[in-house]
Amino acid sequence: MVTRRLWYLALSPLALASLFGSESFNDIPQGRELYTQWCVGCHGAKHEGGLGGSLVNDPFKQVGRTIGFLEYVKEGNLEVGMPSFEAMLTDNQILSIAHYIAHIRKNGIDAPLEPKILAQQHIEEGKGSHDFAVEEVFKLSGTPWGIDFFPGKSGGLITHREGDLSRFENDRVVGTIRNVPPVRTGGQAGMMEVAFHPEYDTNGWIYLAYSHESEAAGMTRVVRGRIEDDRWVDQEVIFQAQQEHYLTSKQHWGTRIVFTDGYLFFGIGDRGRMNDAQDLSKPNGKIHRVYDDGRIPKDNPFSGDRKALPSIWAYGVRNPQGLDLHPLTGELWESEHGPRGGDEINVIERGKNYGWPEITYGINYNGTPISDRQRAPGMEQPRHYWTPSIAVCGMDFYEGSSFPNWKYNLFAGGLRSNELHRLVIEDGEVVESEIILKDEGRIRDVASGPDGALYLVMNGPSRLVRLVP
Repeated sequence: MVTRRLWYLALSPLALASLFGSESFNDIPQGRELYTQWCVGCHGAKHEGGLGGSLVNDPFKQVGRTIGFLEYVKEGNLEVGMPSFEAMLTDNQILSIAHYIAHIRKNGIDAPLEPKILAQQHIEEGKGSHDFAVEEVFKLSGTPWGIDFFPGKSGGLITHREGDLSRFENDRVVGTIRNVPPVRTGGQAGMMEVAFHPEYDTNGWIYLAYSHESEAAGMTRVVRGRIEDDRWVDQEVIFQAQQEHYLTSKQHWGTRIVFTDGYLFFGIGDRGRMNDAQDLSKPNGKIHRVYDDGRIPKDNPFSGDRKALPSIWAYGVRNPQGLDLHPLTGELWESEHGPRGGDEINVIERGKNYGWPEITYGINYNGTPISDRQRAPGMEQPRHYWTPSIAVCGMDFYEGSSFPNWKYNLFAGGLRSNELHRLVIEDGEVVESEIILKDEGRIRDVASGPDGALYLVMNGPSRLVRLVP
């Protein structure tokens, strides 16, 4: 019997070089090219990590058997989202990537750029029929993930994937909420969404969606509670999957929360089990609808199917990262991580199948095909998609008055691309798309602020910024 365990190997640059071989090899440029081709989508253009871990700031991580870099890259580890590259890369190519990583760990890479844009110092000319400045509101710790604003008063809350919930007001962080529920961390897991109930002024309810751990496995969970003196109290569970549906994988948790007419919508990613997205007996790879107190509506589309989970509203999604209602039509719009290509913008409708993984515009991270079909009967087409992937994340319809020409446009952030996209919607279709901000950092969430500004939660460096006239 082979004992499998998690271990960490922290090596000095000199030890790395000796482990991987001398840097006198002339394969570092080749390693850089191969890294750009195969690795950058998960580990980042600056090797800082994203879907995968950091290669410069963290110890080298190995999962499972105590194997070396070469064997780990060849075999992969799907539990943490690492595909096998044995069919795509030769041993010498993998070692050239190792030499390149050893080289940058020893010699360093360009430090993260200081924010180029502070109040009124940087103006983008003529973007989307508006000139705008980008202001840094404040810096943040850890990996900020989601934001929502207190209804009717200054400030709001920001989640951090590490498990914290920060409160801010008057353009500064003023506290950390105590007693929030513990979260499963590692990989893409952690504290994710925060949302105020539409009637928060009278009921005080605040909702959290996060990676919940039970018996060494995890699944997305939704709870609600109240805050008193910066302490989380009165917690109630709104959605929790059955233990049999908990998984040990660390990716594709989904989330985002939307309220409408007494209902609560939220998404759960496929959790790295792509075929589960087509299985109505499992919660992952689905958009769910419950009442705002967690009860299951009897008119949900699969409530009469004994083999289906009654909370499911739509299925066949990979990893929902944004969810918002169109302010005029009430349509439920979703942004979704594709694999290597095939990020999607969808309109989520009752009982519809969005195709993953039967149809997709993307391919596997290692370059192999997922499906030979991009369309199929009974499966919905995205309203917009990106190939190559921008790692689309949070999104929001702009509802402020500071940028009248942007009213009701959809803004979507990109992690890998470091971009903010503006999508013009007409009659349920994306009729125009443009990039209005680039290279200011990884955009994790987008929010239309009560002051008319457009707020961006940024990773790398972690901070909150806003677009103002």
